Amino acid sequence: MSKLRILVLTSSTGGGHDARAAAFAEWCFQLYRHDVDVRIEQMLEKSSPFYRFGVNLYNRIQKGAPWMHKIFYTVVEALSFINARKVTFGGAYYLSVLDEYQPHLVFSVHDCLNRGYFQRARKLLGPDRVRCATYCGEFSGGWGYSRNWIEPTVDLYFSRTPTARDFAVKKGIPPERTRVRGYLMRPRAHLETIGPAEKAAFRVKKLGLRPDLFTVFLATGGNGAHNHFDLLPTLVRHADKCQAIVICGQNREAYNDLIHWRANHPEFNCYIEGYSEIVHLLLQVSDAIVTRGGTTTCAKALHFRCPIIFNAFDGIMPQEELTWKFFHNGADSDKIGNAADFRALIDRWMADPAVYAATRARFLALRYEEDPTILIDELVGLANEVARVPLARQTFPPPNGNGNGHGK
Repeated sequence: MSKLRILVLTSSTGGGHDARAAAFAEWCFQLYRHDVDVRIEQMLEKSSPFYRFGVNLYNRIQKGAPWMHKIFYTVVEALSFINARKVTFGGAYYLSVLDEYQPHLVFSVHDCLNRGYFQRARKLLGPDRVRCATYCGEFSGGWGYSRNWIEPTVDLYFSRTPTARDFAVKKGIPPERTRVRGYLMRPRAHLETIGPAEKAAFRVKKLGLRPDLFTVFLATGGNGAHNHFDLLPTLVRHADKCQAIVICGQNREAYNDLIHWRANHPEFNCYIEGYSEIVHLLLQVSDAIVTRGGTTTCAKALHFRCPIIFNAFDGIMPQEELTWKFFHNGADSDKIGNAADFRALIDRWMADPAVYAATRARFLALRYEEDPTILIDELVGLANEVARVPLARQTFPPPNGNGNGHGK
């Protein structure tokens, strides 16, 4: 029996693109089981040594010198001209994947995998035998919104917010092909929820924290770039009022150092984890998160009602500027550029809880509810315009799902 085949193009520049690719694949299986075959390709890294070098350089800059991304971003923008109608670097590998897999839909979740890639797919497979779609995770438009996202021949273009959608239309995406679909989180994030009555118990039983203290989540990306040791002294000063959740990503050295730090600060309540698979739960039991402007983490924070303190140590990357602008303009969210900024903010919150309450109220005003299955159904439906195969759609949540599976 023939299957519907979807090729997802991603790259590990940061963690957000891969997270969205994985979320899409898990949703397809959740809703369509074995009727839909999803193949995820790290297309930049696997197709070309030039791109592989660029991806590694991107992640090194993000970890050690975010200010350099302004230069890096400007250089990457040139790909919009190089790949105007073809794939200049790594084209042979991409064509081999297309020829072997014969996808009904090419779905890009990365800015550098749109222009040229859609044209080559149509040329090889035939314009009536493949559809092309893009999911852009940016929160707003302007400097930092890569022109590489904009491929006007796309069949469907998904934006995270109306603001970002309007910018895409302004830059050339036909408005009738645009959709606004926000979160794109894994199914478990929608199933594993912690109600207000369970929040205190989760802090105590799962994290070993106090049930009643203000809880600050110090986050990091997958590569483990962090400023935890600049921020923790402020929280220790308020150890009678607050505590911390700290994650380290893939940074084993940071994890080891934090374990040692915690052993020498018995007066402070602190949960430490390396690379976390339960960020969606940690957000639900936190009162605020300190994070850079990564779109995936910030979208989760908004969904789970956890106000964001934007980490601007060593500058903000152009892409992060888009996220910061959205939350600053819409909720007057706070940004810290050094330890003194963080100390001043926490001191205000601890001295007057009403200041934090006002911050949280503005943040929650940006929230929106959505059916997470709509995006998946639209993409599968687009692919099935070509495949024309029978599909058995599952229900969500599953019949035995209770939406509260975090402790099971």
